[in-house]
Amino acid sequence: MQEEQSATQPEQKTTAENKQTPETEASAEARLAELEIALEEAKASVLYIKAEGENIRRRAMDDIDKARKFALEKFSNELLAVKDSLDAALLIEATDVQSYKDGVEITAKQLGAVFDKFNIAEINPLGEKFDPNKHQAISMLENSGEPNTVTQVLQKGYMLNDRVLRPALVMVAK
Repeated sequence: MQEEQSATQPEQKTTAENKQTPETEASAEARLAELEIALEEAKASVLYIKAEGENIRRRAMDDIDKARKFALEKFSNELLAVKDSLDAALLIEATDVQSYKDGVEITAKQLGAVFDKFNIAEINPLGEKFDPNKHQAISMLENSGEPNTVTQVLQKGYMLNDRVLRPALVMVAK
């Protein structure tokens, strides 16, 4: 008999626990309302963060576009001085060859200064070993020099920050 009573007692406890008093029901509703408010605040926060991320992405894309468009602005401004020198040389009245030569030398120095400022280096490999990464062989010459060396430079090459812009056109000894 005690076993029967002990078996029914836990059932009675659980049914008593499931019954809610008006106080606990009001408390649960208040708690539910609080959670709903917190959920709405979290949703608003997520939407704000998402919008802010989208704005950052859009601004970064705009900055990248501007950087692409105006990447050569400094370089272009420096080249304008060289262009002005060439224009001035064309306006010279004197037909003296020496004055033209002097003007071209000054212009070449200006261009060299621009190249130095922007890390553009000349590749002039005369007498060096042939390097296919920096040189483009046009032909091979029978020569008494050491094989596979540059014997003649037809066109100088250029590098920008240790990257080949244009390889040097060369003739190589067989």
